Amino acid sequence: MIGLVALVVGLVLGLWLDPTVPGWVGPYLPIAVVAALDAVFGGVRARLDGIFDAKVFVVSFVSNVLVAALIVLLGDQLGVGSQLSTAVVVVLGIRIFGNAAAIRRHVFQA
Repeated sequence: MIGLVALVVGLVLGLWLDPTVPGWVGPYLPIAVVAALDAVFGGVRARLDGIFDAKVFVVSFVSNVLVAALIVLLGDQLGVGSQLSTAVVVVLGIRIFGNAAAIRRHVFQA
C-alpha cells in the first residue's frame, strides 16, 4: 500500500512541478527507465514466488540502472552509443518479457 501511495504522490508532483531534464541526461534516461522496469518486474516475480527480499530488490534496482547507464556511457565514449543502447534494451527487454510471462503464469495459473 505504501508503494502505491508513493507512486500516486510521485505522479502528482511530477505533473504539478513539470520538471525539466538536462540535455546531457537524454541518452541515459530511457535506458535507466528500462533497467528500472526490469528490476520492478523481477521484484514482482520474486514476490509471487515467495522469495522477495527488499535488500536484494534495492541493490538490483540501483545496480541495474547504474550498469545500464555506464554501458551507454562507454558506448558514447567509443562512438558506438546507439549500438550498445540497443543491446542493453534488447537484453533487458528479454528479461522483462520473461518475468512478465512468469507473472502471468503465476497469476492466471496458465
